[in-house]
Formats: sequence, structure tokens, C-alpha cells
Amino acid sequence: MTKRHEAKYKIDRRMGQNVWGRPKSPVNKREYGPGQHGQRRKSKLSDYGVQLKAKQKLRGYYGNISERQFHGIYVEARRQKGDTGAHMIGLLEQRLDAIVYRAKFVPTVFAARQFINHGHVKVNGRRVTIPSFRMKVGDVVEVKEASKQLALVLEARALSERDVPDYIEVDEGKLSAKLVRVPALNEVPYAVAMEPHLVVEYYSR
Repeated sequence: MTKRHEAKYKIDRRMGQNVWGRPKSPVNKREYGPGQHGQRRKSKLSDYGVQLKAKQKLRGYYGNISERQFHGIYVEARRQKGDTGAHMIGLLEQRLDAIVYRAKFVPTVFAARQFINHGHVKVNGRRVTIPSFRMKVGDVVEVKEASKQLALVLEARALSERDVPDYIEVDEGKLSAKLVRVPALNEVPYAVAMEPHLVVEYYSR
């Protein structure tokens, strides 16, 4: 099992939830946490514990991005007028790796990061290798011609467990996707409930 798969499944088991809604998630078989003490009765979490778990779940969902990057997104969202939590979700969904995952070019957000790092995608006709690259409304990402027949891409296109959300417009023939708008929280197809307001509370302590 690769480190990418280990990380993905570890997050599921730590949270006790099938975070991405994957059929192969270990949580589908055992809902307790990892390790020899995983089956012990869980004590009630403090307010801090609830906020921390919400932050770790949201951060983990987007490929377990670094704490520094995640906190930077919070800081940027806080500068904007309105709901800081909603702005955080909008900024996270504008990441290139999130768009590549949502467009079903790859099966997981972890694979999206690797796919981008290896130079398989172009944004507005130019190769981009930075997973955290911020897409703007109207930007178009496409899979390079030489990469369209990769097993990873073919596997993702065949997945039936998730659909492309309305805020992304996909051209199946060209394997390209356009960000139509920055989504609201209720438009983002999370497999489990995300609570960005708790993340905001965590950072604003």
C-alpha cells in the first residue's frame, strides 16, 4: 500500500467517518480508530476537541494539506467581508488539485496532487505543476493529450460514486474543466458534514 493510500485511510479511521465516501474505506467495516487502543470507549470531546477535529477533517479532506497552508487560507478568508467559514470553503475549492479531483480526472484528491506535480495538466493552455494554484472563475484546466489514456484517468472517469458538481463545467471530449463560479458551502458535495464555522472558532480562540 502506498503512503498516499495509508494517509487517506488513516484519516478516515481517525475521524471515524468515510470522509470521501469511498467504497473501500476501512470505516465501512470497522468504525473504531486506528491502533491498539482504537476500540476503547471514546470520551466526550471538549469544545476545543470538537473544533480541532473539525479542522483536521476539513484539512485532511483536501489531501491533508500543511497546517501552514491551511492557516493561510483561514487568514485570507478572514480578510474578506461576510462569513469567514464560507469564504474558506470557496478558497479551498478554487485550488487546482480540488478542481482536478472534482472534475473526475483522477480518483482521489491525493492522486490529484501527484498528477499535477508530474506535469499532466495545463491551465489556460500553460502547464502548471503546483497543486495549490488558485483557479479563477472562467479559468480552464485540461489534461495533457499524452496523459489522457493513463490508467489513473480512465479509472476516475469510470467512477460512479460521485458526480461533477454544477459549479464546474466539464468537456468530456477534451478532458477539460472550467470553474463556472465559486461555490457556496451547500453546493460542495462533501460525503460527510463539514463544519467550517468550528474551524473559524478554533483559529480565533
